[in-house]
Amino acid sequence: MLYIVATPIGNLDDITLRALNTLFTVDVVFCEDTRKTLNLLRLSQKTGQVIPKLVSYFEENEFKRIPEIVSDLEKGTKMALVTNSGTPTISDPGFKLVRECRQRNIPVISIPGPSSPIAALACSGLPTDKFLFLGFLPNKQSHRRKIFENVKESLETVSATVIFFESPFRLIKSLMDLKEVFGDIEIVICRELTKIYEEVSQEKVSNFVEEYSQKKPRGEFVVLFNLK
Repeated sequence: MLYIVATPIGNLDDITLRALNTLFTVDVVFCEDTRKTLNLLRLSQKTGQVIPKLVSYFEENEFKRIPEIVSDLEKGTKMALVTNSGTPTISDPGFKLVRECRQRNIPVISIPGPSSPIAALACSGLPTDKFLFLGFLPNKQSHRRKIFENVKESLETVSATVIFFESPFRLIKSLMDLKEVFGDIEIVICRELTKIYEEVSQEKVSNFVEEYSQKKPRGEFVVLFNLK
C-alpha cells in the first residue's frame, strides 16, 4: 500500500490528523528532504509513537528509487510519499511512482490536505468553477511565451482561471511575458500562503512589475488570472 500524504505548505498546524496517523504507522516514508520531514514528525510526535524510516525521494533519484519501492510494496511493505510542502505529485515528484503502482495493481491511497494552488484559488476572488493549473513555467522565455499563447487560444473556447507558480528570481520576467501576450490585465498574486508574511494582492500586471522592480521579490508566489 502506498499513501500519498499532503503536508503543510507553511503553517505546521495545517497537518491533518489522518496524515499524522498515516505517517506514524507506515514502515517507510519517502521524502523530498528527509531533514524537513523529520522536523515535522518530531514536532508532531506523541509519547509512544515511533518515527518510521525516512528515505530520500526527489526528481534526480526518482528512476533509481521506483523499482526498489515497487518491489517492497509488492512484498506488503506499507509506505508513504511526502514532499517538502503540499500534495505530492502536484508540481512535485511522485506521479511516475503512482503510475507504476497503478500498472502493477498496487493500491494507492491519497491522504488529502494542503495544496497551494487550491488555497490560492479559494482566496483569490476569481471564478473557481473551472481552472487551469500550469505549475512552474519554463526557464526559457520563448517556451514561457509559447505556453501563454497556447493558453490564450484555449481560453477562447473554455473560460477558466489560470494558475501558475513562480520563483522570486523569475517573477518579473514571467509577468512581462504575461503582459506581452495578454496585455495589461488584472491578476492576483499570492505570496507566502499560510506563513507569517502571507499576502494576497490584485493589481494590473504593470503595477506588479513596477512594485517588484523597486523591491526584491521574496518568498513563493502563486499567480492567478481570469479574462472574464
